[in-house]
Amino acid sequence: MSENQSLKAQLEEIRLKLKKTETENKDLIDRWMLEKMNSAEKLNEVNAMYEDMMQQLKVSSIEQLARQQVDGIVRQREAGYVDHAESTVPSSCKHTIHAHEGGCGSILFQHNSDKLISGGQDRTVKIWDTKSGTLSSTLHGCLGSLLDLAITHDNRFIIAASSSNNLYVWETSSGRVRHTLTGHTDKVCAVDASKVSSRNLLSAAYDHTMKVWDLVKGYCTNTIIFQSNCNSLSYTMDGLTFCSGHVDGNLRIWDSRMGKVVGEVAAHSQAVTSIYVSQSGNLLLTSGRDNLHNLFDLRTLEICGTFRANGNRVASNWSRSCISPDEKCVTAGSSDGSIYIWSRLNNNMLSILEGHSSPVLSCAYGGPGNTLASADKNGNLCIWC
Repeated sequence: MSENQSLKAQLEEIRLKLKKTETENKDLIDRWMLEKMNSAEKLNEVNAMYEDMMQQLKVSSIEQLARQQVDGIVRQREAGYVDHAESTVPSSCKHTIHAHEGGCGSILFQHNSDKLISGGQDRTVKIWDTKSGTLSSTLHGCLGSLLDLAITHDNRFIIAASSSNNLYVWETSSGRVRHTLTGHTDKVCAVDASKVSSRNLLSAAYDHTMKVWDLVKGYCTNTIIFQSNCNSLSYTMDGLTFCSGHVDGNLRIWDSRMGKVVGEVAAHSQAVTSIYVSQSGNLLLTSGRDNLHNLFDLRTLEICGTFRANGNRVASNWSRSCISPDEKCVTAGSSDGSIYIWSRLNNNMLSILEGHSSPVLSCAYGGPGNTLASADKNGNLCIWC
């Protein structure tokens, strides 16, 4: 009996050791799997960083080559000038499209394409063929009115700012929602994507914050709290800084990595409604509720042009104006339904386009022929030629 009890004790001891070993083995496997997941995530981050670095290197190389070619040959042109096909001043409406019920607040063109993207009060994003005036596709999934739109430089993702306090990211190819970006506590009124990377995104909301997002991971990497709400923002061409226009009438330049102000100027006596960076990256157009459209030299933050007209009235806090791709024209919509076009070089009025029956909220140039498009408060689009 004593031998039997001794054997039972030894057996129990062995069972305890086995159980302990199995537990240690399971913990080891779990730690190993976690380490593999962390390694994979770090590898993805390194690959994304490498892609961004190569893209920035490519952009800087192109800029350096352009400067070398420009220097001494066309010195009379502005440094950094990008030579575009000279655009003609639009004179007639080619297509009138009823795009959205309840109003259309934002439009933009796909890069190097004649496809126009519009967002409206009906919670949809629509893509239009400006040559034929027909609808190409409709993106669903947004739970609020669309206040602003952005598209990545490679046309891969379309991003919408919404009154539902969220941002929505769609894959352009499939039309599926890739991310719903949450974190703002009030309506998101402005959004912009980096001109050099498909990873970086900016947003501003009426909760006194601006956020920097990682589009690969789908989460916020930095939150900037500021006392004056931002109505419009835009990345500069290098992707290292961005500009913001605020309710207090000031234009601010930010370091996108540090989230700190590196430049500030009083742009308007009332709220800034629009920020637009020219394609050369040297000029910045702002519009304000004081019904002025000011052109700044981004290198010095000095005003190099002011555009106004007796009948031109900015329609809303988010009315968007623009500069033509050849940088010769400044274009802005008005609350009387007209579109005003000025010459940038001499501040003269070039044309007043009439085709809308309600306040014009947004204007945009795009496409191979530098087509002008406009959107109004009734949800109508006009394609001009």
